[in-house]
Amino acid sequence: MTVQAMGYFWVGTSKLDDWTSLAIGQLGLQAVDRGGAMRAFRMDDRKQRLIVDGGLTDGERFFGWEVADATALDALAARLEKAGVAARREIAAVADQRCAAEVISFRDPAGNRVEAFHGGQIADEPFRAGRNIGGFRTGTQGMGHAVLMMPDIDAALTFYRDLLGFRITDFMGPPVSLYFMHANTRHHSLAIAQGPRSRMHHLMMEFYSLDDVGQSYDIAQQEDRVEVKFGRHPNDLMTSFYMRTPSEFLIEHGWGGREVSPDWQPVELKSVGSFWGHQGLFESLGEGPPPPPMPAPEPGRAPLQVMDGNYDRMSGVCPWWDAIKRSSRAI
Repeated sequence: MTVQAMGYFWVGTSKLDDWTSLAIGQLGLQAVDRGGAMRAFRMDDRKQRLIVDGGLTDGERFFGWEVADATALDALAARLEKAGVAARREIAAVADQRCAAEVISFRDPAGNRVEAFHGGQIADEPFRAGRNIGGFRTGTQGMGHAVLMMPDIDAALTFYRDLLGFRITDFMGPPVSLYFMHANTRHHSLAIAQGPRSRMHHLMMEFYSLDDVGQSYDIAQQEDRVEVKFGRHPNDLMTSFYMRTPSEFLIEHGWGGREVSPDWQPVELKSVGSFWGHQGLFESLGEGPPPPPMPAPEPGRAPLQVMDGNYDRMSGVCPWWDAIKRSSRAI
């Protein structure tokens, strides 16, 4: 596998102050002093993850995908060139701006700028959240995930799977063609969906604590930013909501996302309707009349995805749950 994780996200905006307020007060990111028309924000031990740039026009944006080392970056550049995709090796000043050792840039089939890099820099000081949160789930899983809309879904799939090395986690065919793809143990770092034009739907950041997501939901409601209500997805099992940003995409606040194993086999989805909630999601995906609502998948529930430190085991008994466990052991 070539790409290992989403390293950073760069977005052009004329609304620097709005983005700064949202990043610190809503998301809980840590502002980094960059000066001028650029604001950078931390969410973990990396020097920066989210960069909002007043020097780019509104709507310009790109992801920095991390690879293992210089050898992997060279191999990726060679593979792109062999496939007819021009890859530019950026000058040292650009790499320094990205807080990386080396950077290459190129375009995907929809014309989106894409960057790949190695040697992401670690900050000298611990992460200090902009508001009282427990932090984000990043590490080897990277910054989060993104969902992109693409007119030519087949060309996009070939590009991201065969050239960048993403693996399909699950998918749906026509009339709703979409692919969820992983680059590490996160259920998906990238999803691509067929749409009438190239655009970004959302960026997901996964919080360590469910309470942090709930408190962020309160803030988003107070500021009238909620676009998609609280719910739980059936494939990555994420509990989340989506909010509007100063740019033309959403940010999903998530908790409890599923992990995939190295031997994961692609799963064909019959529905992407949520177990519960997420009202407004399908309306936010397209232009024109919304698609018909999808039924919730069976059985409509799944165990929570927890890790040591963000839950406490309860004592006592539950006759209903004990019966469920007995029946599953009997199968």
